[in-house]
Amino acid sequence: PCAERVIFTTTGSESTYYAMRLARAHTGRDLILKFEGGYHGNHDYSNLSVAPKAASNYPGGQPDALGIPRGVQETIIVAPFNDIDAAARIIKEHKDQLAAVMLEPVQRVIFPRSGFLTGLKNLCDEANVLLIFDEVVTGFRLAYGGAQEAYGVTPDIACYGKVMGGGMALGAVAGREDILLNGNPGVTGDSKGIAISGTLHGNPLSAAAGLACLQTLRDLNPYDDLRAKGDALRSAFQEVLDQHGLGIRVIGSGSWWQFFSGCHEPVDYADFLASDMSKTELLDLAFSREGVFVIPNTRRFISAAHTNEDLQESVVALDAACRAITCG
Repeated sequence: PCAERVIFTTTGSESTYYAMRLARAHTGRDLILKFEGGYHGNHDYSNLSVAPKAASNYPGGQPDALGIPRGVQETIIVAPFNDIDAAARIIKEHKDQLAAVMLEPVQRVIFPRSGFLTGLKNLCDEANVLLIFDEVVTGFRLAYGGAQEAYGVTPDIACYGKVMGGGMALGAVAGREDILLNGNPGVTGDSKGIAISGTLHGNPLSAAAGLACLQTLRDLNPYDDLRAKGDALRSAFQEVLDQHGLGIRVIGSGSWWQFFSGCHEPVDYADFLASDMSKTELLDLAFSREGVFVIPNTRRFISAAHTNEDLQESVVALDAACRAITCG
């Protein structure tokens, strides 16, 4: 919905990197606010407070990788996800230096509280700060129009990744025309622009695969089916887990799901820090040994390719994994 213009990239990481640069060029400010636990790719500006061992001292962040310059760290500030009051305070305190607020509208497997995204949009508009949605995961998955369609909130910039190429190397930055024109030095009158260039950006092979993938999604319109299968799978998984008394919940919504050892649906990254992640890691590893391969303690999805038989086999495998844990 926000895509008045589009700039193609090769990866989702490049998309978020360029989005930050566009925001800084457009506003003339340096700071980017992100949310603790949010992942925006593998570049230096992203690898801050993605998976810290303890909660951050907001708005200060924590580097997640070696080799990130201190100067880069000083340009990223951090807030807790789903806390509109904390976001409001930090935006107000830093609005004169703040270029943009960037977030995953669904952060990993944490869904936004009612009104959170709308509240952020209003805060950004009031402070003349740009709002960036990282839709690398939610785009074309949560709905055909991504989180923007699902929640009715239109950001200034949105970022997309490999789903646009049907899994091949393709990404994009989409957004307001006046912002994205900063990528065209002939229009901005600046000889440099924001220097977007890449050998494989928008390459024909990935673009053709992406067009075919998006047309398939339009034709299938799988979203109601994905939500129904997601609800059924989470319910069946929870029944198995309760039978074995493992004290583990199945969290998520739509096609998202993950095992979680807390007592309620997580609302921010701190809830994961407070949970017993070693317990869910043990379950994920046992699940993988039963033939359902998942990355431990990471959100996963149902796809349109999964059949009801696939999902039933997963329920059987989870039961076997639980028995292996309780009996082993």
